[in-house]
Amino acid sequence: MAKSFMPTIKTEEELRDLQVKGLRWTINHVYQGSDFYRKSFDQAGVKPDDIRSLDDIKRLPFTAAKDLQEGYPFPLRAVPFKDIVRIHASSGTTGKRKVLCYTQKDIDDWGDFFARCYEMASLTKEDRVQIAVGYGVWTAGVGFQLGCERFGAMAIPAGPGNIDMQCMFLVDFQSTVLCCTASMGLLMAEEVEKRNIRDKINLKKVIFGSERSSEAMRGRIKELLGVEHTFDIPGMTELYGPGTGLDCIYHEGIHYWADYYILEILDPDTLKEVKDGEIGEMVITTLRKEGSPLIRYRTRDLTRIMPDRCSCGSILPMHDALLGRSDDMFIIRGVNIYPGQIDTIVSQTQGAGSEYQITLDRKEDGKDYMSVKVERAKAEDPSRDEGLKKKIEIEIKKQILVSGAVTIVDYGDLPRSERKSKRVFDNRD
Repeated sequence: MAKSFMPTIKTEEELRDLQVKGLRWTINHVYQGSDFYRKSFDQAGVKPDDIRSLDDIKRLPFTAAKDLQEGYPFPLRAVPFKDIVRIHASSGTTGKRKVLCYTQKDIDDWGDFFARCYEMASLTKEDRVQIAVGYGVWTAGVGFQLGCERFGAMAIPAGPGNIDMQCMFLVDFQSTVLCCTASMGLLMAEEVEKRNIRDKINLKKVIFGSERSSEAMRGRIKELLGVEHTFDIPGMTELYGPGTGLDCIYHEGIHYWADYYILEILDPDTLKEVKDGEIGEMVITTLRKEGSPLIRYRTRDLTRIMPDRCSCGSILPMHDALLGRSDDMFIIRGVNIYPGQIDTIVSQTQGAGSEYQITLDRKEDGKDYMSVKVERAKAEDPSRDEGLKKKIEIEIKKQILVSGAVTIVDYGDLPRSERKSKRVFDNRD
């Protein structure tokens, strides 16, 4: 029988006990090994022995991206350098990169729970996994490959871009799984259609990481590639890398690995816990990480806890797909708006495609204006553009309480990207 990477715990009580044990170990570990955390705890008046239950996590101070940037080049390090076998860094382009240290156990844990992703997506060792994400100091490519090899499937480390090569690999290697950003997934799907090679490929599943994907985008990719499932895989460099959860074949939410980290959903302004089902910021505390543990790390990612158990029966809890980031929010006429809100409206409007762009301008009257370009669905009649435009404008006003001037453009007019698509263009001073 093939090895399973799923947790052996069977009840919520067992999971809570594991989390308490992991939390107490982590707090002791960082207090002994990390100058940063020891100073942070001392300033907050917290000692390791004060943490006895999950509720005690509220006594711990928060950690943020600035702490990693200010602690460059080895922030949050909690082990001696002799125990560090690898570093990874964020792919950010401004300021100091966020660098994380990994022990061999961290790498082994990452491989195990990433293999769990492939298991949850119902892959087998017969699958051939084309990994079309970036390799280098960031975590994407090496993470997908590590998990694939640990799981036992064939890894095809294609890397990002190079569409000619990607299509050739799909045909020649008969890849059954494609791992990429959602934007590249759409680009590949349209290229497969353009080249008329769908009957020559053998794709069954696509796994998306790195960016939010709308229902419309996923539907279009499934349609063009003829795949059975598309999966959403979250992750960030600070928390090992990609592979920290996955939606299973029931697609009712993203199972997250609560045996490896505690997830709090907090109001980003008050930092108080929100009720299950309400949107808030993801705050992470690791339970096993040795090199650079996270204590109440503010991710800035927005989502909500899914309170019901998944139909698959897994003990692992779920959060919803990411709405966006709290720092992606823009304010127009006093209203806080997240790009994901526009995404949802477009995705739910019949006749609209999956691609959109938001432009913000400040005109001579001193007021801010929002305009939205939306692609028409490929098979949609252009003569219906006026009705489609009005429908989207009405929903924006109704749901977001701000007017947005919508322009309908031809399918394929908006740029495709091999990485993440830029959605918001803010031209205001």
